[in-house]
Amino acid sequence: MPLDIVVGTQWGDEGKGRVVDLLSSRADIVARYNGGDNAGHTVTVGKQTFKLHLIPSGIIHPRTTGVLGNGVVIYPPTLLTEIDMLRNNQVEINPQRLRISHAAHLITPAHRALDRAQEAARGREQIGTTGRGIGPAYTDKAARRGIRMEEMLDETAFHRRMIEHVEEANQFLTAIYHAEALDPLQIADEYTRAASVLREYITDTSALLWEALQRGQLVLAEGAQGTLLDLDHGTYPFVTSSSPTAPGVLPGLGVGFGYVNRVIGVTKAFQTRVGAGPFPTEVFGETATRLRGTGANPWDEFGTTTGRPRRVGWLDGVLLRYAVRINGLTELVVTKLDVLSGLPEIRICTAYRINGQEYTDLPLGPADLSPFEPVYEEMPGWGGDISGARTWNDLPEEAQNYLTRISQISGVPVCQVSVGPEREQVVDAQCA
Repeated sequence: MPLDIVVGTQWGDEGKGRVVDLLSSRADIVARYNGGDNAGHTVTVGKQTFKLHLIPSGIIHPRTTGVLGNGVVIYPPTLLTEIDMLRNNQVEINPQRLRISHAAHLITPAHRALDRAQEAARGREQIGTTGRGIGPAYTDKAARRGIRMEEMLDETAFHRRMIEHVEEANQFLTAIYHAEALDPLQIADEYTRAASVLREYITDTSALLWEALQRGQLVLAEGAQGTLLDLDHGTYPFVTSSSPTAPGVLPGLGVGFGYVNRVIGVTKAFQTRVGAGPFPTEVFGETATRLRGTGANPWDEFGTTTGRPRRVGWLDGVLLRYAVRINGLTELVVTKLDVLSGLPEIRICTAYRINGQEYTDLPLGPADLSPFEPVYEEMPGWGGDISGARTWNDLPEEAQNYLTRISQISGVPVCQVSVGPEREQVVDAQCA
């Protein structure tokens, strides 16, 4: 009765989408357990590139069922657009292949308007939200005034509920943030039309997953964002509003801990983050441009959701060890190793220094990293193109040494490595 979990070990954007796609070839169900359409997963299959924000990446495989769990917050226009995009690309989507939890909460235009207004009101203290309404939607959920997918099942009551929701939000928008009011009737009409399409996808996904696990089917849990964006365990307050760490799978899907088998951490061969917040190993100038790319390729370091250029830096072993501990990782998948090809030397942070004292683990978690100076270990780089590597021995010795060092620093084995965006561009590292 295996439940395998895929989580990001950094600030998101580690390449979880392509890892989930890779692992989904043998999964029966791929289930998303947190976040909303502020996340973006990119999967490249041949000449096709799929950019998904809500629907689990595994849906591209014809034998899998995709599930949006109760921990997800859903913006219906994005979901409907993704359904149409996948169908237009010959991916079959129907109520048997895509199931949505009745307890998942909705994001509305009012949430998005509040998100933008609240971020603007922070002035210089902005935290870099995507403006997608994620925080306000989770706020309503915690305040017990959120709107759940199951309310779409009663058209008349849902329409009335949407009007009341927007009217209440308008009071905050106009009186507190001096923003423009929204049209309650227009939004209620739009969401009622969306409900007429989506209601047949709604079910008790917790029961569906339990039944699948009881039958011995493989369920793959797909997280959004990354460990360092976790509401409790990330670089607070520069975090998301949900729990992208592995323990968040259980309440986010409504399953018990006894089913968990593997916890797979995805880490980029270097480090990136979008938006504001601490970043001890951040680099600038020519090295940053080299790691980021120009944006000409889908795999360059520009946000899938926002298009914003990502901040880049060297791999942070201190934070990686932290992610291993918080998630209970059993193994690592390292992505984008090919991006490091051609660099004469590669740095990896092994400790932090402050007031002459070094720390290999964080004294009080990652919330405030600004006082710390990274302590680097330098390793020789490698030349040449490694995108054609398919076995461990195909990799240059310097690349093998780098991966081995990541395993030593993190304390868990590196089992697979991506050397390009395509499905087949993966090296089995034999848990180096």
